[in-house]
Amino acid sequence: MPALRYLALTLSLGVLGMLPIVAQANDSTWQSLEEGGLVILMRHALAPGLGDPPEFERDRCETQRNLSEEGRAQARAIGETFRERDIPIGAVYSSRWCRALDTAELMQLGDVEPAPWLDSFFRGRGDREAITQTARERIAAWEQSGNMLLVTH
Repeated sequence: MPALRYLALTLSLGVLGMLPIVAQANDSTWQSLEEGGLVILMRHALAPGLGDPPEFERDRCETQRNLSEEGRAQARAIGETFRERDIPIGAVYSSRWCRALDTAELMQLGDVEPAPWLDSFFRGRGDREAITQTARERIAAWEQSGNMLLVTH
């Protein structure tokens, strides 16, 4: 199996304020993204707070911590930048939490596939070992020419 190249995009925009995405990546990073074949691991956009409320239900967004308007704008801006730079996206997978799904969908980089192996396991919401193992296996199996975008927590 060929060596897999990874790129993690850390979105600490909530702490730093919204910086232009262009300022967060250097030319060699953009060139690697343009070449494709990478796995891009991305945290969801700004969703103020920590964790989810006690009444959390995964299939009901109104019970979750969701993206703020700033977070929604961040997701759209990141997607726009990827499209402007013609970054090839071969697949988009997202945690099933609404804030991650909304981030992936607002980026508009392709059909979004909800993936249990990207779900949160914070505060015991999921089986950490099983989620981590499956994510590792899915990432290791990626061999397409486009980039695989993973939106998670």
